[in-house]
Amino acid sequence: MESSAPASTPIFQRIKDYLVGEIATGRWKEGDLVPSEQALVRQFGVSRMTVNRAVRELTAEQVLTRRQGSGTYVAPRKYQATLVEIRNIADEVRARGHRHASRLHLLEQAAATEALALQFGLAPGTPLFHSLIVHFENEVPIQLEDRWVNPACAPAYLEQDFASITPNEHLMAVAPLQDASYSLEALGAPREVTDLLGIDGRTPCLVLKRRTTSQGRVASVVTMWHPGHLIQFTGKVG
Repeated sequence: MESSAPASTPIFQRIKDYLVGEIATGRWKEGDLVPSEQALVRQFGVSRMTVNRAVRELTAEQVLTRRQGSGTYVAPRKYQATLVEIRNIADEVRARGHRHASRLHLLEQAAATEALALQFGLAPGTPLFHSLIVHFENEVPIQLEDRWVNPACAPAYLEQDFASITPNEHLMAVAPLQDASYSLEALGAPREVTDLLGIDGRTPCLVLKRRTTSQGRVASVVTMWHPGHLIQFTGKVG
């Protein structure tokens, strides 16, 4: 199946989108052989040079890997170690011997504002997925997760049951982590945040903002609000 990208999208990008889409949907898995460049030339009706550029760029982005004399394969997933590890909050809570639960407050498709579009590298108005979830530890709210997701990286995001899995679990499965950037600051929370976390308006929050990249695209932009008296961030270097 060819990419459904707009006709204005460069053909090499359409080929990249097609290849990435087959991986994201699970049709091709880690280690699977992908169609040869000659097969892609026939499928898309373009030059070998155009196909080669798409495959070469995805290889540089570590989405694909080439084996001399064998072909091109779906690359192994690579998880980058960072100062603040990307961990599933449910696993963190259970590791402390406590009970994790979550409550979904919003799951929607919405148009990207100018600020969001800039973070994702997309045009304003581009459809994005949006979720708002409160996470609990032993019935106490410890995190409000306000997440925006690129549909090109996680096309089935809106279909997930976030009572049984977390967004982190789903994204790690369908959008292999390539890169991440963070900011961490102490802020006073707006009314909608204090209401959802059940805290006093004077309670300071630790706010972790994270942007993750997968397969050459920004996959997710998330803001996580934590009651300051209930959370501690740790990390190590080396």
